[in-house]
Amino acid sequence: MELHQYYQAIVTRDRRFDGRFFVGVKSTGIYCRPICRSRRPLLKHCEFFRLAAAAEAAGFRPCLRCRPELAPGQAPIDSADRLTLAAVKQIEAGALTDGNVGNLAQSLGVSDRHLRRVLLANLGVTPIQLAQTQRLLLAKQLLTDTNLSMIDVAFASGFSSLRRFNALFRQRYRIAPSRLRAKPSKNREDTSCSCRLPYRTPFDWESLLSFFSRRMFAGIEEIENGQYRRTVQIGKHQGWIAVENDSANHVLRLEVSVTLLPVLMDVRARVRRLFDLDADPETIASHLGDLVNGHSGLRVPGAFDGFEMAIRAILGQQISVSAASTFAARLTRKFGKSIQTPFPDLTHLAPTAKALATADVDEFLSLGITRARAKSVQSMAQAVLTGAISLDVAVSIETALNQLKALPGIGDWTAHYFAMRIFGWPDAFPHSDLGILKALNTTKPREALARAESWRPWRAYAAIHLWKTLEKPVAPTGPTEPRRSRTSPAKPWRSRNLPNVKPNYARALLLPNRGGRQIAGRRQLAASDTN
Repeated sequence: MELHQYYQAIVTRDRRFDGRFFVGVKSTGIYCRPICRSRRPLLKHCEFFRLAAAAEAAGFRPCLRCRPELAPGQAPIDSADRLTLAAVKQIEAGALTDGNVGNLAQSLGVSDRHLRRVLLANLGVTPIQLAQTQRLLLAKQLLTDTNLSMIDVAFASGFSSLRRFNALFRQRYRIAPSRLRAKPSKNREDTSCSCRLPYRTPFDWESLLSFFSRRMFAGIEEIENGQYRRTVQIGKHQGWIAVENDSANHVLRLEVSVTLLPVLMDVRARVRRLFDLDADPETIASHLGDLVNGHSGLRVPGAFDGFEMAIRAILGQQISVSAASTFAARLTRKFGKSIQTPFPDLTHLAPTAKALATADVDEFLSLGITRARAKSVQSMAQAVLTGAISLDVAVSIETALNQLKALPGIGDWTAHYFAMRIFGWPDAFPHSDLGILKALNTTKPREALARAESWRPWRAYAAIHLWKTLEKPVAPTGPTEPRRSRTSPAKPWRSRNLPNVKPNYARALLLPNRGGRQIAGRRQLAASDTN
């Protein structure tokens, strides 16, 4: 963008540029979002920055009015290269909270010197400067929006001590942290805290919930009254989260149990990936053209935990979605640890890689899981446990896909599905998917791949839109099902296939022998309906 284009964006307060850049006002020493409602400065007083961290490194402090910490994030395609993107995502998740730049660089497969050079060239900041800005902006939001004590805010933001938090806050923002609160809080007994995660509109929250509701781990996840909830285990920290959409303010409201405050940065980053909050829907829609067909708010459903999603996908190979959910529920009951939450249906933590890797094959067979599928699950668990595979942000997508396909039971389709949901690769495209072939009215995967060339680099979003075209209209409520003969009453276990009936997860947990291998032996279903 040219200088005059940046300035025009802030004069018109164009929301399309919110989060894409920040403007520092030299006469005040404050940096703002393009949509800030304050008086517009003259162009000669403006300095433009791609990141908030770059503005702070130049000596500007954040505006208390527009609150830069609430700006939407940048989409994966916005980064100059995959290394920069991977480093930013890891830092946002708190990689430098307990580690250092050397450890981060090693996990990304480069030297720390090369990592600093790349971030300086592409973003204008060092890894430490980026991490400090992320911590301070999170602390600023927590101070403004929550009743957390000052020490809880410091630790939740990734600081190792309250003294260091106070010193850096005063140095950068020239204000004491306590001054961001109008009056001290009297309530210190909260069992959770809330924070806001902004996104760009349009945002199809209902489609995301619909997607997740058909692929949940019973006991680990639930959706109720438009709210997504789940149990969480990150390292030694266990707890729960609840997420709901605040469409009026273009944010997701994230509620986190206080037991997860030490890993709040990681939780926030995972939720952003899960709901694809960094996507730029207008840019994607303009590129996909008629394929969008009025659904420009569709997002690519991500994964809160890469290993958990990988296991769910493997269990769902070549069987129906409901059957895969049944096996997932049994696996949770068998290998997941119990946990107490305020929600009756959230009773377990997800099975760990260690628990699945060290289990006996007969334990899987007793759940109705085939021997081949059990081998795939354990191979994936062993690879993750030993570090041979990292189901996180990937620097080289090609390398990550090749490593995955080397495991038994992981083919090209499954690898690209992982790339979409785990690695957040916007150009992933499972071209052999039967649902995609049906939507494109072809039987040839190569033809589908050729037609998808025009959708680069947003082919993952194209796949979601193609699957959307296959959805059936919502069935009307009321007594619309056909009459049944009195001599052949409906079996209760079939009620899960009727509209508006919640799946009977209790039966899934307690009756492992019903429908196991029989369902697995049915004809192969469309791949888009198997995971």
